Amino acid sequence: MDWKQALKSRLAASTDRECAAKRSDQELKDEEMELFTKYYLEWKGGRKNDNAPYMNIPRFYYRNLWFLLDKHQTLPMMGDEALINYESFLKVGEKAGSKCKQFFTAKVFAKLLHNDPYGRISIMQFFNYVMRKVWLYQTRIGLSLYDVAGQGYLRESDLENYILELIPTLPQLDGLEKSFYSFYVCTAVRKFFFFLDPLRTGKIKIQDILACSFLDDLLELRDEELSKESQETNWFSAPSALRVYGQYLNLDKDHNGMLSKEELSRYGTGTLTNIFLDRVFQECLTYDGEMDYKTYLDFVLALENRKEPAALQYIFKLLDIENKGYLNVFSLNYFFRAIQEQMKIHGQEPVSFQDVKDEIFDMVKPKDPYKISLQDLINSSQGDTVTSILIDLNGFWTYENREVLVASDNDNTTELDDT
Repeated sequence: MDWKQALKSRLAASTDRECAAKRSDQELKDEEMELFTKYYLEWKGGRKNDNAPYMNIPRFYYRNLWFLLDKHQTLPMMGDEALINYESFLKVGEKAGSKCKQFFTAKVFAKLLHNDPYGRISIMQFFNYVMRKVWLYQTRIGLSLYDVAGQGYLRESDLENYILELIPTLPQLDGLEKSFYSFYVCTAVRKFFFFLDPLRTGKIKIQDILACSFLDDLLELRDEELSKESQETNWFSAPSALRVYGQYLNLDKDHNGMLSKEELSRYGTGTLTNIFLDRVFQECLTYDGEMDYKTYLDFVLALENRKEPAALQYIFKLLDIENKGYLNVFSLNYFFRAIQEQMKIHGQEPVSFQDVKDEIFDMVKPKDPYKISLQDLINSSQGDTVTSILIDLNGFWTYENREVLVASDNDNTTELDDT
């Protein structure tokens, strides 16, 4: 029995009980809504967190729209997939009412039309499309309430207020102490501004907030059953925020709430070069030569996301010591000398810069054979590797020993297969 039949059976059985109990219409609607949500999510494979943002959408969209689509599905089915043709699609649009009319257009149908030989679209794909759109409309309205200037942007303080007032609605943050709220808000807001405000204008388009996945990640915390793995990979989760802030406190040896260059040098594996750290403190906002938590968050977001254009832009600015908009042999050698010095300290034979320089240019393949631009780095998809080679001894060691590490991983996999 599929989820739709299970729902109908449960509703039919509950109707008999209701006759005896004389329950109110509202109670019947609430139970129907609860059952629909339960079976819909189970049918989706138990991926409750994928649908968490939609849970606040009015019941009208859930119940009426789905049952109308299901009633007008066009046979034959494709496996378990219910489909609908354009004629039936338009009929549902007429019956669904004015609130849904905007979704029943030829353009939407064509967008969802793939390779069905009968020219039909998936009912589930269309239903999810509508849910997503309605959620976006609602969220846009919610964000717009914080747009003090009324120009479609949120300033940092606007987004801070939005997230602060959102915390009580996110069950996964129930354990946070109120004394940590300001640090949590700062941690959450920095991710939005680091990636969505690359020019550091101090404001972000609401449209950009809705288009990226960050809001989905944040609202995923409404799911009370969110797995531990999902929380660990979600920047906005309580464990993640506490991890980042905890690392900051551990680095702050003199407990003055700020980080000196010496304190920051212990970040991660403690193998970032002094030359690179010098550049961090030269280019980033500091107070009497020390870094505050907000500046530290930008630093962490850049180093933890080295494949992302915004992170590469951050690091590229530090590597571009002559502020020319490109990296040349001089700048590469300037940073790699510090790697060579660290290798000597650790008793390792320094690698030839000439060899490393040739490998970097081979990886990036810049338009100009003597200069590497930020766009060259991004286009090459090797930006994370190149930056790691230049700023982090551990990153260089990993690159230099990549073949040995791959062979070791393969051997471990073989051993596991044998057992």
